[in-house]
Amino acid sequence: MKITSKHFRIAPGTSIDLDKWPTSVKPYFKSKEHYQETLDKHVKALNTLQDIHYASARYALLLIFQGMDAAGKDGAIRHVMSGLNPEGCEIFSFKQPSPEELKHDFLWRSNCRLPERGRIGIFNRSYYEEVLITRVHPEILTSQSLPKASRNDEHFWADRYRSINESEAHLHRNGTQIIKFFLHLSKKEQAKRFLERIDTPDKNWKFGSTDLHERKSWKQYMKAYAECLSATSTHHAPWYSVPADDKDNARLIISQIFTDAFGHLKMAYPKSTPTRRRELQAIGKSLARLD
Repeated sequence: MKITSKHFRIAPGTSIDLDKWPTSVKPYFKSKEHYQETLDKHVKALNTLQDIHYASARYALLLIFQGMDAAGKDGAIRHVMSGLNPEGCEIFSFKQPSPEELKHDFLWRSNCRLPERGRIGIFNRSYYEEVLITRVHPEILTSQSLPKASRNDEHFWADRYRSINESEAHLHRNGTQIIKFFLHLSKKEQAKRFLERIDTPDKNWKFGSTDLHERKSWKQYMKAYAECLSATSTHHAPWYSVPADDKDNARLIISQIFTDAFGHLKMAYPKSTPTRRRELQAIGKSLARLD
């Protein structure tokens, strides 16, 4: 029951029909205990890799999570990242743009949150909202103070995809490894999770009228996601379509993809120079004399 990352990777140039991509696959665990053991193993491996990543400070790592409401983005981030050192991570959840953010181009606010080398950045939703929710609700564009000619251009969305691809290519050339997860949830499972939020008092806060409103645009969102994934999955910044109907299974798949991508980076602890070693030995002798 080995998880093979490439099975979930969307190859560049692939034309996506999300109806043909699974929202559920055979479990990669035999029991709840086996699930926890496997996740703990992945988390431990990630913790080791993070330590080397932080020490070498040669790369930045950016994880992007997208999906419909109730797809499990928050839970995946919480469980998969549970063993990482918080000092080396930054998590940002992008909500409705502020007035200041609306005065800039659509990539500006996320560019301000990009991780430094040696750190891991996690985007819970991202600049991709600008080719997803704005695609389904183009009236949002009126608040962005864009030139009318730009908004009415037939190539508007293709140009946004191109801006994203060029930006991600630039980041990749400068040491940022980007991994993008689309949590592919079925409409039936979303309804089940919404009902659970309604029936469970402690989860009532998770459900709002906007959730139901957006559900009515399910087909439009699937079309927007399909076009987005097709246009922006590249060799240097691939999309992974993660079957999300089973939360535990999705977390194992995500943690495996994360581990594999992290492990492919050429990282090592910094080597001390002879001068540095002599300096440390001298400090050690001084400390020994103090004792």
